[in-house]
Amino acid sequence: MPDLTHIRDDGSAAMVDVSEKPTVRREATARGFVALAAETVAAIAEGGVPKGDVLAVARIAGIQAAKRTAELIPLCHQLPLTKVAVDFENRSDGIEITAIVKTDARTGVEMEALTAVSLAALTIYDMCKAIDKSMRIGDIVLVEKTKANPGTSVLT
Repeated sequence: MPDLTHIRDDGSAAMVDVSEKPTVRREATARGFVALAAETVAAIAEGGVPKGDVLAVARIAGIQAAKRTAELIPLCHQLPLTKVAVDFENRSDGIEITAIVKTDARTGVEMEALTAVSLAALTIYDMCKAIDKSMRIGDIVLVEKTKANPGTSVLT
């Protein structure tokens, strides 16, 4: 079994010490999908959801979530984020969510990108639950994470 970075020798949880790692530019992209009825996708696009502008609220929720990831996931480092972008693509069967997060830090921002997508999806769900009982949240994945150093891109 490989060494687990968040476990001490005695088995207790620990935050990884990144103090010796260099500060480099890091970026992560995550995606997710909220499956919706075609009528709900149309209502979102036309601004016809009773709770308001679904995608505007979901974008702000995603950005806020990325900024607060260290408060939500106990062993995550608090990072100085330099960019958080949350975008949406309306499809006939739902909405695809993409989050891109950047930092100049000693550790990556994949958890921030995944958290942004997750909270954006939950916000869409919350705002549409009264009009669509068939909604499903899924396919939340890390698409890519990179470091500024050449040749360090990792696709997952």
